[in-house]
Amino acid sequence: METLSRFLVFMSLFSCLVSGFTLQNLPVTSFDDSYTQLFGDKNLFVHKDGKSVRLTLDERTGSGFVSNDLYLHGFFSASIKLPSDYSAGVVVAFYMSNGDTYEKNHDEIDFEFLGNIRGREWRIQTNIYGNGSTHLGREERCNLWFDPTEDYHQYSILWSDSHIIFYVDNVPIREVKRTSSMGGDFPSKPMSLYTTIWDGSKWATNGGKYGVNYKYAPYIARFSDLVMHGCPVDPIQQFPKCDEGATEYIRAAQDISPSLRAKMGVFRRKHMTYSYCYDRSRYKVALPECVVNPAEAQRLRVYDPVMFGGIPRRHRSGKHRSKRSRMDGTESI
Repeated sequence: METLSRFLVFMSLFSCLVSGFTLQNLPVTSFDDSYTQLFGDKNLFVHKDGKSVRLTLDERTGSGFVSNDLYLHGFFSASIKLPSDYSAGVVVAFYMSNGDTYEKNHDEIDFEFLGNIRGREWRIQTNIYGNGSTHLGREERCNLWFDPTEDYHQYSILWSDSHIIFYVDNVPIREVKRTSSMGGDFPSKPMSLYTTIWDGSKWATNGGKYGVNYKYAPYIARFSDLVMHGCPVDPIQQFPKCDEGATEYIRAAQDISPSLRAKMGVFRRKHMTYSYCYDRSRYKVALPECVVNPAEAQRLRVYDPVMFGGIPRRHRSGKHRSKRSRMDGTESI
C-alpha cells in the first residue's frame, strides 16, 4: 500500500513537471483526524462527510479550529465561501502561526478576509511575520475578480525554506522570496494551521469606521477541501518528518511557471490596492526586500489609507457582479 501511495505521488509530480505545475489532486484531510476546535463552542459545526466545516460569528463569540500537527514547510489549502450581505468588521482568517509556542518571537503567514458594508466587496489581506517581527508588517491588500460569497473558492499557501506563495483558485497572487536582508523576518520555525472567524470592528473595514452589526448575524463562513501536504514536526524531537513526495512537491511548486507568473502580474495590476513597499507613512524607506516599481507606486496612491489590527492571534475570537470573469492571464480581467 505504501509503495502504491508513493507511486501515485511520483506520477502526480511527474505530470506536474511535464505539463506545468498544478495544485490539483492532493489528498483532502478529515476534520477529526487532523484538526481540533480552538474556540467557539457550538459555533463550529462539522458536516456529516467529516471534511466540511462551518464557522459562525454571533453576539456571543466567533469560532475557529487548529491543526493537530505542527509543520515545517508545505502546501496548505481550503475552499472557502464567505458570509454574504452586510459583513463590515467581520474577519475570516486562514493562517499559519506558532504564537502559542514562541510568544515573543513567533512566525506567521496570513490570509485574512476583511468584510465590508452592503454593496462593497470583501478584500483579502496577506501578511508574514518572522521571529516576532510584528513591528514590521508586510501586508498587502487586494480585491477579487469574483464574488467570494456566491460559491466556494480555493485559497492556498505554499511555504518552503526560500519561498512563500499565496494562491487564489490556483493563481499565484503574491510571492515572497527569502533574501539575506530579511534575516530572521522570514518564517522559519514550525507552525500550526489556524482557521477562524472573529470581530475585527476596530480596524477591519475603513479603519474601524464600520463595525460588525449583529442585526445581520449569524455570520457564517464555510470550509471544505482542507489540504495539508507538508512536513509534520515530531512534537518531542522537534524534527520534521518530510517524505520524499512532499519534498519534491514543495520544490516543484515554488518555481512559478511563465504562464502563471503572467497571471500573477495581471492580478496585481488589476486588483492589488495596497502594498507595504509603497507605504511611506509607515516606512520612510522601503524594507530591503522590496522591489519598487514607480508605476505601481503611483497607481496605489489613489486608494484610501489603511489601518491594521494588533489582534492577539490566539483568541481571534453588496451589489454583486452578475458576470464572473476568469483569471486567464489577459488584460481583460
